[in-house]
Amino acid sequence: MALTSSRVRAVNAVFETGSFAAAARRLGVSQPAVAQLVRDLEAEFAVALFDRHGQSLIATPLCRRLYAATSRMQAIEADALAILQQRDELTGGELRIGLGNAMPGMALIAAFRNLYPKIQINIEIGSWSAIMAAVVDQRVDVAVLPEVPQDNRFRREPCVQQRVVAICHPVHDLSRESRVSIAGLMQYPLVFRTRDSATQRAVDRAFRAVNLRASPAIIVNTREGMLEAVANRLGVGFVWEHGSSRIDRIAKVAIAEIEAESPEYIFSLAGKRGKLVELFYLARSLSRPADGTDILAAP
Repeated sequence: MALTSSRVRAVNAVFETGSFAAAARRLGVSQPAVAQLVRDLEAEFAVALFDRHGQSLIATPLCRRLYAATSRMQAIEADALAILQQRDELTGGELRIGLGNAMPGMALIAAFRNLYPKIQINIEIGSWSAIMAAVVDQRVDVAVLPEVPQDNRFRREPCVQQRVVAICHPVHDLSRESRVSIAGLMQYPLVFRTRDSATQRAVDRAFRAVNLRASPAIIVNTREGMLEAVANRLGVGFVWEHGSSRIDRIAKVAIAEIEAESPEYIFSLAGKRGKLVELFYLARSLSRPADGTDILAAP
């Protein structure tokens, strides 16, 4: 069964104008063509979308529900088309982006650059608290972070779901396991981040939930420091599952007590507007390949 865009446009135009003739004028096609598209859809799904009263068409309750859903799709399609049509006009400008994790932010930036290669990108990478401050102080225009608070100051849109996992060197005993418990982690030297890290807060919550207190062997203040410590066999560390595309000398292991995924957000100040900021919010949906592959999926 085909719910094609042409059928949707015809139904929505009739819904909004009240007749086949008016819908045809809006769409720039013939009246019989509009009527046929609507009738074909009704016949294929064995539904009634309009009640005929003389020259007027009254939408059925089913049609109203269909319109509520598909009108949003049409609005997104129209926005995307307008953005793509402006592509050649975007020959300059600068977008400042803050990243807590290298990924998924770098994947979003790559998608944005594929669409708008002439825009200069300035990237600030830091801890969760540093990037939050960069947004509030307007040192960056838009950022990508987990655990963005639901606050009227911010506009936020989820871009990927992920959870914190343990990481170790590929020859470490833990690398042979698909899952480890918090209690099981206690037998290994642990590498923690500083408390201004969203990763570390998630790890601390997991330890508290099972009434265990860990004494880390090493505390580092950056994600790169965490990755290097683990790659050099200094202990077991923790990262967001899709937080890095790095795969050399790193093995990821799920943590039994951290099953739930959390959203990572694209976010900015609520009043922060501008074409480039809006384009970055749209970057993921506009760049998704035709085969449906998720550009943010971890390697």
